[in-house]
Amino acid sequence: MTVAARGARAWANGWFRPPAVPAGALALLVGGLGWEALGWLWQVPFFPPLSAVLGRLVEMVGEGKILGNLAQSLSDLAVGFTISVVFGVTIGILMGAYSKVEAALGIYVNAFLTAPSLVFAPVFFSLFGLSRATIVAVIVMYSIFIIIVETTAAMRVAPQDLLEMGRSYCAPRSVMFRRIILPAATPLIMAGLRLGMGRAVKGMINGEMFIAVVGLGRIVMDAGRRFDAESVLAVLIVIVVVAMAAVKLVQLVDARLTSWLPSTARGA
Repeated sequence: MTVAARGARAWANGWFRPPAVPAGALALLVGGLGWEALGWLWQVPFFPPLSAVLGRLVEMVGEGKILGNLAQSLSDLAVGFTISVVFGVTIGILMGAYSKVEAALGIYVNAFLTAPSLVFAPVFFSLFGLSRATIVAVIVMYSIFIIIVETTAAMRVAPQDLLEMGRSYCAPRSVMFRRIILPAATPLIMAGLRLGMGRAVKGMINGEMFIAVVGLGRIVMDAGRRFDAESVLAVLIVIVVVAMAAVKLVQLVDARLTSWLPSTARGA
């Protein structure tokens, strides 16, 4: 049997398989091709082809318009999200552990969670002016309350049989918190952090666009005034990449903290 014949038989028998393409990469490829095709077919100023947008993005990076503003935006995002995590998780744990704390704070948390966060921007502007603190405050406003709600719910998912076992052995409350309640709550807390990170990126961009006019938001506003769709969409791509990378970072921390869980019980 010739080498070609043996290769064909092996292929038919399933010995050789084409490399699997990740679903996410395939979806991005299809979306990019669809964007390019629609851009050329429609020929409208506000929806240029993807190739033109990527070309404009390369030009903006070369002109120094992206990296400096991106660094400023990421710095504000890091500060604001850190504040949200520290206070959001702490308040959520207290609300989940003590019913009186939840009764006192729950109405405010739910009210601020459902209210449009951007309406508080004038308040922050009057307090902090055109400063970095205003952007950070908007980021915190966007992200902290979903973290509080998810953490509060997470504190109640500990298995009752483990709690009963701890009580039967007269385990102190601090031990039960460290060994039972907190490990059981960690997956849901991390889910809240992922949601909070997504909302924090929205707060960062909205704050930069409508308040201080700095960072990536300033580039979007300036390009929008000139009806420069290529620049607007180029910055939009950067913002989406930042959001995806930030959420992925939280997912990596989640995977590290919940590595003891079965794979079916971990967050996506």
